[in-house]
Amino acid sequence: MAKAASQIEMPVGVVVRKTPGVTRWARWSWRAVAALPGAGPADWVELRREGDAVEYHAATLPLTLWPDETEAYLTNLADGQPSIYLVLRDELEGDRPLNAVLITASPFEGQDYADTGEEIVEKIPMTDGLIAWVRDFAQLHRRDEEFVKRRRDKKRVDLVEDGRGDARIRQDSDVYRAPRRIVQ
Repeated sequence: MAKAASQIEMPVGVVVRKTPGVTRWARWSWRAVAALPGAGPADWVELRREGDAVEYHAATLPLTLWPDETEAYLTNLADGQPSIYLVLRDELEGDRPLNAVLITASPFEGQDYADTGEEIVEKIPMTDGLIAWVRDFAQLHRRDEEFVKRRRDKKRVDLVEDGRGDARIRQDSDVYRAPRRIVQ
């Protein structure tokens, strides 16, 4: 698959914090807490431990910005705390506790993944460098759509009664009544 000339990527590491769960049904609570722009590859590398709480560099994923998504990026930047969205899947396979699938700067795409209910979507605050990177890209590729007012058709649709009533009814007085079954 060829990349579009105006599409850009940056590797971003995600830090996930594991703390003890508060109910007997959830043994652990997982929360994304930080983004590491330009990070190297990682696969659940332990960063620090404070009692039962452990922080992991869970993965480094490419943050891809698309020219067609600039409206979403600008919406994100206009938020009080611009964020990236991390999509995690609980696949219960291998030694990884969760599978980091995707990161995105589009709140609309993050919402789409959250709507399925199959993934965990975590909101991670952007660093100042990421904010500037996304803002510069969005301003460079922003295209305002010209407003086009719809105009009403001049065609008269009230003159022809195609599709009105049931063609099997011969009586013109009540075209909405149900046809009778002919008993033979």
